[in-house]
Amino acid sequence: MAKALLGHVGGPDPRMVAEMRRLQQRVRDLEAELVRLQEENDALATAAEGDMVSLAVKDREPALT
Repeated sequence: MAKALLGHVGGPDPRMVAEMRRLQQRVRDLEAELVRLQEENDALATAAEGDMVSLAVKDREPALT
């Protein structure tokens, strides 16, 4: 019990601090990737909208009379 109390009161465990830093860096990396993918998705959606309009007009068949 004394060891548990000493470890608890003695300050943060260096392994725990290292793990927290690693996890915080991982979160920052994932957030940056999320922003990058959202920007890429927006660019692709914008390009697809332009293609859809041009295809709709270009590939339209004449009406039957």
